[in-house]
Amino acid sequence: MSDSLRIDNVSVHYGEAVALGNVSIDVPRGTSVAVIGPNGSGKSTLLKAIAGIIKPSSGTISTGSQTVSIVLQSTDVDPHVPLSVRDTVKMGRYGSTGLFGRVGAQDRHAVTEAMAALDLSHLADRQIHKLSGGQRQRAFVAQGLAQGADILLLDEPLTGLDVVSQALITDVIDKVPTSGGTSIVTTHSFAEAEACDLVLLLATETIAFGPPSKVLVEENLRRAFGGRFVQVGDLLVLDDPHHHHAH
Repeated sequence: MSDSLRIDNVSVHYGEAVALGNVSIDVPRGTSVAVIGPNGSGKSTLLKAIAGIIKPSSGTISTGSQTVSIVLQSTDVDPHVPLSVRDTVKMGRYGSTGLFGRVGAQDRHAVTEAMAALDLSHLADRQIHKLSGGQRQRAFVAQGLAQGADILLLDEPLTGLDVVSQALITDVIDKVPTSGGTSIVTTHSFAEAEACDLVLLLATETIAFGPPSKVLVEENLRRAFGGRFVQVGDLLVLDDPHHHHAH
């Protein structure tokens, strides 16, 4: 089994607009990765390219024999569709069972474990559209976790959530690598990025990739965010209306 995710000179164009430009990184198995950068820097585009949702305009992405699951930033829920939390999480098993396939003991176990990991067991029969925003996001993360993929991609999974939901999802991000998987999360938060093993700093192209202590330094951050920083004592504060974080 391949021990890394390899992205080689990947670019993604939407018409004449460059969403991602010549990104090359090698992500070892068993690591957590944060992808951070300003709005429009290609973070979500990169995850969708890794997941195969969009095709790169150039370059290659190799996951080897590793499987991939993705939890998108926002998922609409039709209140007219009777869908429980258990049903939602069970959808993560469709890749192995098929839409109308038989759900076996292994599938049920994966669903039960995923709901427990996100503290959703007591909400298993609740309609998904009746959950709070944080609970609903946890259900979709549980769906991705239930898939049992080697690489779990999460697009800004903590944005706007309550403290409990943030803590539970962060725990999943941290635990996936301990079981030999890889978690890759997009974020606007320096604190969230610093908690990961590796950080990819994007501004359409790669600004830096490596350990947080090497990537999240003033020179790189000024290149990525256009110099919109103010030094306040020992803190470097990002002066951007869409970011409210200090480093």
